[in-house]
Amino acid sequence: MQTESASRKRWTTIGLIAAAVTLTGCSEKGVVRINGGGSTFVDPLMKKWKKAYNDAKHAEVDYAPKGSGNGIQQMIAGTYHFGCTDAPMNKEELENARKNRGEVLHIPLVFGAVVPIYNLPELKDAKEPLHFSGPVLADIFLGNIKKWNDPSLAALNPGVALPDKGIVVVHRADPSGTTFIFTEYLSKVSPQWLEKVGPGAKDLGAKWQTGSGQPGNKGVAGHVSTTEGALGYVELDYAQENKLAAGSMQNKDGKVVMANTESIVAAATAAAQNPPDDLCLSMIDQGGEKAYPICGTVWAVLYVNQPKEGPGNHLTEFMTWCVHDGQKLTAGTSYAPLPDSLVQKIDEKLKLVKVGTGVQ
Repeated sequence: MQTESASRKRWTTIGLIAAAVTLTGCSEKGVVRINGGGSTFVDPLMKKWKKAYNDAKHAEVDYAPKGSGNGIQQMIAGTYHFGCTDAPMNKEELENARKNRGEVLHIPLVFGAVVPIYNLPELKDAKEPLHFSGPVLADIFLGNIKKWNDPSLAALNPGVALPDKGIVVVHRADPSGTTFIFTEYLSKVSPQWLEKVGPGAKDLGAKWQTGSGQPGNKGVAGHVSTTEGALGYVELDYAQENKLAAGSMQNKDGKVVMANTESIVAAATAAAQNPPDDLCLSMIDQGGEKAYPICGTVWAVLYVNQPKEGPGNHLTEFMTWCVHDGQKLTAGTSYAPLPDSLVQKIDEKLKLVKVGTGVQ
């Protein structure tokens, strides 16, 4: 019979083995396991990627959609093998990463759009969605425009019987890349937003001028869908999945465009002409008659130096698969694939990853 002390030692040993299995990225059965998380923007596509990659490579990818801020923080800490974010890491985040394990790569995975969503039963039979402009959206989120029948909205939607109803503003409560994309756009089109709130940020905290905060794209979409008069912003796929009305936008060239694959590709084509060396290209408010103005990039962020006891090689294989074979799975979705010229640059970046040089 085992003594209590022997029993404790046995279970402690088992616990250590289990922890080592998790950290090395391999399960007890030898199946490769890659751990990531972050952006809710990319989650609908990541679900498809996870299944297809497992079917093709017999590797498990765990992904926790908890927001871009979470993805960056947990990647820096080493909890995630990779994080996903819709906002490039800022100077402070990069410095924290360097202190922990060195340089970080930003790997573009896919492009998408952020759309204004609204709940107005009075317009459920309308032939067209409501039209918005950047300055008008900024005024709504600044609290300057409070009613749906405000003259500024009426001027953008002639002939539409806008209701005399208060606008219930909904925004993200968590650190969010979707918020970064949306507020970076507002800062480019509204001097008042830039002065009172500032440039794009993942987390505005108390800087929000009005509205109700909700967690994740799913939380914002859910709150808008159940609240008459509500207006929020989400990644396009969440609007489509929840059958929510998504407004069209007046773009930089003065054209009114809907967010769809064609208009996202138009913005991506312009942005990818001369991408910066770190591949942190901006998709926001690009020129072109067909370009949708509130577009963004989803990046995977990962360390250049990967520990020997980890899924380093498998991690780069997964990233390579995402930017090549995985792009085919954007067909029929609200995401736009990466242009070939950018994929070539990404391939070169992934060659920089070194396995066996990181912190064990």
